[in-house]
Amino acid sequence: MPELPPSVRRQPAGPAVVALGGGHGLAATLGALRHLTKDLTAVVTVADDGGSSGRLRRELDVLPPGDLRMALSALCDESDWGLLWRDVLQHRFATEGELDQHAVGNLLIVALWELLGNEVAGLDMVGRLLGVHGRVLPMAAVPLEIEADVHAGGGLRTVRGQSAVAVEPGRVEEIRLLPESPPACPEAVAAVREAEWVVLGPGSWYTSVIPHLYVPELGEALRTTRARRALTVNLSAQVGETDDMTAADHVRSLTDTAPDFRIDVVLADPTAVEDLDDLADAAAACGARVLLRQIRVGDGTPRHDPLRLAAAYRDAFEGVLGDVGPMESEEQGG
Repeated sequence: MPELPPSVRRQPAGPAVVALGGGHGLAATLGALRHLTKDLTAVVTVADDGGSSGRLRRELDVLPPGDLRMALSALCDESDWGLLWRDVLQHRFATEGELDQHAVGNLLIVALWELLGNEVAGLDMVGRLLGVHGRVLPMAAVPLEIEADVHAGGGLRTVRGQSAVAVEPGRVEEIRLLPESPPACPEAVAAVREAEWVVLGPGSWYTSVIPHLYVPELGEALRTTRARRALTVNLSAQVGETDDMTAADHVRSLTDTAPDFRIDVVLADPTAVEDLDDLADAAAACGARVLLRQIRVGDGTPRHDPLRLAAAYRDAFEGVLGDVGPMESEEQGG
């Protein structure tokens, strides 16, 4: 791992960083950022309506726990204790009965919510069990639904539900949260206001990244925080949700959603950029510069290498911006 920047070495805990998203994208971000700081807060989308999470939210009227569980697992202590409990949380039952495909961690999280009567306290308790380096919070205090207007085949149709929007072919024109103007998690709003850096993406663009801006209190905190803001562009388009969207389109879609939302750094892998000038123009329109770094794994699949991504975030936090060649990326990524 490359040496940490001086600004981090002066603070044993590291800079205060808030990472927003959900699912595998947020887990990748957290897996990288944990190398740079222990003052790390994950703010997680709560609109999942599929799988184990969807079944639990429908049956018990609770926040969907799956993305929260994944974020906690990504931040577990790397001791035998932490890794064992991470594996317990991620374990899924395989039966022909009602427990089939339920994740143990989802059941544990919901049980703690019922016992403690408080979602944040329950998540903090699971964090203590795993020895988590940081904190995991929901973006909203109530479970949400995502509704999208999708343009395809010359017409516009409305699709409801995160799992449906994520695979619907066509171009997403607009999304909405249901209920409208949901209450934010107060601790998440406070974390954004107190952060030094806010990191958005990678992840499912319209169902995990952009929805944070639609929660009024959280969106306001994101627009007005004194923190610097970094946007991590996906390594590839997501089948259905972002078909045919370029890296620049991802940036423009974010600023179209919130024209007054400013970004400082757009982080992208060179292999995921179709037109560098177009990306630079889209970034400049929201006040950002582009930071190109090799952040994918070496086998070419669209997965992030945690150490390469950590080195890229380190460069962003230090203010080292600009292009690098492939060999330099290799040396930085480790």
